[in-house]
Amino acid sequence: MRFKSRPAALVAAVSAALATAATALVAVTLTAGPASADTGTGYLHTNGRNIVDSAGKTVRLTGINWFGMETDNKTFHGLWANAPATWKGQLDKMASLGFNTLRVPYSGDALKAGAAATGINDYTNPDLIGLSPLQILDKVIAYAGTKGMRVILDRHRPTAAGQTPLWYTASVSEASMIADWQMLAARYAGNPTVIGADLFNEPHAEGTDPAATGACWGCDVQARDWRLAAERIGNAILQTNSNWLIFVEGVSCLSGGVANVWDNIPDDPMACDWWGGNLSAAIDKPVRLNVANRLVYSPHEYGISVYDRQSWFNDPNFPNNLPAVWDAFWGKIAKQNVAPIMIGEFGSTLANPLDVQWLTKLMAYIGDNGLSFTYWSWNPNSGDTGGIALDDWYSINQTKYNILQPYLNPPSGNPSPQPSSASPSPSRSTSPSPSVSPSRSASPSPSASPSPGGNGTCTKVVTITNSWQGGYQAEVKVTNTSTSAVNPWTVTWTVPSGVALTNGWNATVTQSGTTITAAAPSWSTSLAPGASVAIGYTATGPSSPAPSNVKLNGVTCA
Repeated sequence: MRFKSRPAALVAAVSAALATAATALVAVTLTAGPASADTGTGYLHTNGRNIVDSAGKTVRLTGINWFGMETDNKTFHGLWANAPATWKGQLDKMASLGFNTLRVPYSGDALKAGAAATGINDYTNPDLIGLSPLQILDKVIAYAGTKGMRVILDRHRPTAAGQTPLWYTASVSEASMIADWQMLAARYAGNPTVIGADLFNEPHAEGTDPAATGACWGCDVQARDWRLAAERIGNAILQTNSNWLIFVEGVSCLSGGVANVWDNIPDDPMACDWWGGNLSAAIDKPVRLNVANRLVYSPHEYGISVYDRQSWFNDPNFPNNLPAVWDAFWGKIAKQNVAPIMIGEFGSTLANPLDVQWLTKLMAYIGDNGLSFTYWSWNPNSGDTGGIALDDWYSINQTKYNILQPYLNPPSGNPSPQPSSASPSPSRSTSPSPSVSPSRSASPSPSASPSPGGNGTCTKVVTITNSWQGGYQAEVKVTNTSTSAVNPWTVTWTVPSGVALTNGWNATVTQSGTTITAAAPSWSTSLAPGASVAIGYTATGPSSPAPSNVKLNGVTCA
């Protein structure tokens, strides 16, 4: 959430340069693809300017940042709040407001062995006490999936000590950063709720030109060129999990340094933007990934409450000058159908009335161009922006929300392996609170060559993971104990009369009478010998007697 300032004398030069850039864009502007009203199905990938799901349907991410895991607490802030702002209650609220994606900032410190999460209210969140930061993240991801939300992980800082201009430090190497990312990519492999990696937050300039020491774009200096580093880190992640999207932020100044006015080295008015916001060179010098259709550019954009001396805020044509600013720094990437844009951070306190104009104009630009975004932030304790949540972590800032709301796509998709929509719990009209997270072993890895069809033998474990008045959540886990793969697999079981299925995940789950059928999803049709699938579902009606007569492709499981 930082910036690079410019002398006021450059305002006119900026305006002229932006006008030229805007004119150049007219001939190549494209119409956005139709946006999905949900978060889609399966893993996401890119198609030109659009993010699309496994069926090729355009998806627009309209999310929010929930920070804290990058701080000394090493976990989400607000876990200290009182009811109804439990950790699940806050996710319920985000989803109900229409935020379909959660961006989670973290630092390397939160991933270390022995890392301890602090700042948790043991009365409102007793199920988090004693868990590591990663275990809490697991629970948040699992529950977000039950809401139909997607999750983006963001390497916000090397350590909890603070933001750095480069992605590595003297004590945190690029290699250790890559190792952290590969661990996360492996941990959440097979779970399409987690859609990708925002490689590093806000690389930015440091030092004065020509002796710059900060992050540059396209300078070809291995130690400073963020574009080249993004290629190395992104490709390493894709080696571990080729399904992830790779989100790449910009820099602040293309040179990696600020202007040296004392030596009469001029500050190019189009060379610098917010930290992480400058992608103006990405078309000519793109990030090159080894897996096609995985790259998303993710600039940051802020209002006057963060820094009031950006030259475009003083333009006499404000706020109508802003679209040309955004076109020049990052909007042209989408308009020229190069890659999708997902604005990873933007926000303001809105204390200055000009920021209301800024945010209103930005949301209109986002809507007109079909862009994705994650607003900064949910947290009310963001010092220079505040949050959507107020100080109780549950009530909302209605002024901000009213501006954002017309552009939100509620999370009603089915990312799988999580249920796609909510069912009631005893306390409020939200999803039930599962006491057991759905197993990531639900996506069996085909370690043997599948044979067509196949019955085989199997074992089953049926667990009622949660129940409430009028409904329950259960998991049916089936293991293929035969010596050959079952492809495609289908699991069936019997429920008591009066039970009605409301949601299912890890399979295509349907009901006919008292029989529930779970058919293999398209992304995981084969159940290898020794592999298991854990199908979760929620239903109305009695939880006792438990589901029975479990079968794998018609064969009763022991």
